[in-house]
Amino acid sequence: MSRAITFSEYGAPEVLRLSEVDPPEPGPGQVRIRVRAASVNPFDLKIRSGRMAAVAPVSFPVVPGLDAAGVVDAVGENAGAAVGDEVLGSTAGGSYAEYALLDRPVAKPPALSWEAAASLVTVGRTAHRVLEQLGVQEGQTLLVHGAGGSVGIIAVQLAAARGITVVGTAGEQEVERVTAMGARVVRYGDGWVDRVTAAAPQGVDFVLDASGAGVLADSVALTGDAGRVITIADTAAAEHGVRFSAGTSGQGEESVPELALLAARGKLTVPIWRTYPLAEAARAHTDLEARRNRGKAVLLP
Repeated sequence: MSRAITFSEYGAPEVLRLSEVDPPEPGPGQVRIRVRAASVNPFDLKIRSGRMAAVAPVSFPVVPGLDAAGVVDAVGENAGAAVGDEVLGSTAGGSYAEYALLDRPVAKPPALSWEAAASLVTVGRTAHRVLEQLGVQEGQTLLVHGAGGSVGIIAVQLAAARGITVVGTAGEQEVERVTAMGARVVRYGDGWVDRVTAAAPQGVDFVLDASGAGVLADSVALTGDAGRVITIADTAAAEHGVRFSAGTSGQGEESVPELALLAARGKLTVPIWRTYPLAEAARAHTDLEARRNRGKAVLLP
């Protein structure tokens, strides 16, 4: 037997329980890892609370979690890694556990910490995907709403590295950090349009909304074209003619090895806010729901 966090009903963080479970067995193409770190993503909170039940129903009991990093300890037929390899990736069947399955294991560079390795998968894939979908190019200007968030901070760095001028909206406590990542930062909230216009007198070519803060109408007005705005957080996107980028299972996996190498070489920073023992998953969820975090929360089984 092994330990995992499970929940058997939708609800508040308290539904998360430390349970005894059978370790999962790898199928064809899969590897099983002894988890060294598991990332806590906002999507995990939506699944646990039931907010996603209509579009992503689950079968109880559930082991939550999307991403993990660890050491391979068992492999299926034609698996993409060998026993003893250090890998990272998106899990099949949940990551809040001592053991987890990966369909597409990615080699973890030695210089990359376990915490960063587990944390960059979903947020990195998402940031990479939306930049590709927007088609923003060197010399153009990108506005990132929620630039201090887990996806926003990665998008800022990837865009700045491509020679894109980045303006980011963020909270007062995040200005210094986001500025250091390569963005011109303006405070979000009332009056943000005027502040963005002052920060980018050349105009804004594209907008990535990672905040879901009701900014789409003004963002479309800034660019003059709803096709130049994309959101990963505002379900009212269709009302404004804006694309909602949700991704699909496995989409963007090809970007993960590159992202891992960039992070290992110090060219991509994945801010880690706090680590928690596996048994304290409920506290991690509570902290994220209260927006206490300034970076990624990570469970350490």
